Amino acid sequence: MKLNIVPARTGLQWIKLGVRTFLRQPLALAGLFFMYMTVVIVIAQIPVIGVFIGGLLVPAATLGLMAATEEASKGRFPMPSVLLSAFRAGRQRVRAMLVLGLVYTIASWLVTRLAALLFGEPDPGMQIDAAAILALALHIPLFLMFWHAPALVHWHGVTPAKSLFFSLVACLRNFGAYFVYGLGWLGLFIATGMLFALVGGMLGGAGMARAVMMPLALLLAAMFSTSIYFTFRDSFVATGEPGEEQHQEAP
Repeated sequence: MKLNIVPARTGLQWIKLGVRTFLRQPLALAGLFFMYMTVVIVIAQIPVIGVFIGGLLVPAATLGLMAATEEASKGRFPMPSVLLSAFRAGRQRVRAMLVLGLVYTIASWLVTRLAALLFGEPDPGMQIDAAAILALALHIPLFLMFWHAPALVHWHGVTPAKSLFFSLVACLRNFGAYFVYGLGWLGLFIATGMLFALVGGMLGGAGMARAVMMPLALLLAAMFSTSIYFTFRDSFVATGEPGEEQHQEAP
């Protein structure tokens, strides 16, 4: 496995591939994403340990959605069982995936507590405050380390420590592409939200706008999750298999 350096314009290609693949299997991919969100919400309701269990399963769930995208990109219908791909790859890789989950849970808790110590607990009555902004900023390096880590563990058999390092290096070395990718998705979310808010407001006021925006936001989030697979596919090349599907567009 080796790192593949891509031009900045590849970020737009990742967005296009994510949207295109989602539209080929919208019911399956949206359904799997909503299933994932439902499980997260249910687990979070478990007293005391719910947040811990949810964090522990984040890498495995991320890998499951990526595996679903891989299936859809090859013209296959992703079944619900694909979400369990991380737990069907052998004991060693399951253990490695759970180690990633443990690291993610502890690191996320630490940066959240650090933000709370510096700025106090987030105000429940405010959507955004200093503590929330700092917590998000401190999570960015964590997100970069875990962006490719689950896929590296699952598809390339990389150890948890190396997968975190390689993921961070891949994101930094391809900073231009990831910057364009992130900026493109942000622009798409904002533009789509403004358009549908305007249409919803014209049809039925603020209530209609909110009713339209919620499912739309979830669909866009599902499309975004679909595009993540392509960022991994194009950022790494399996040694001994150069030029295979890592460099091909979805059919």
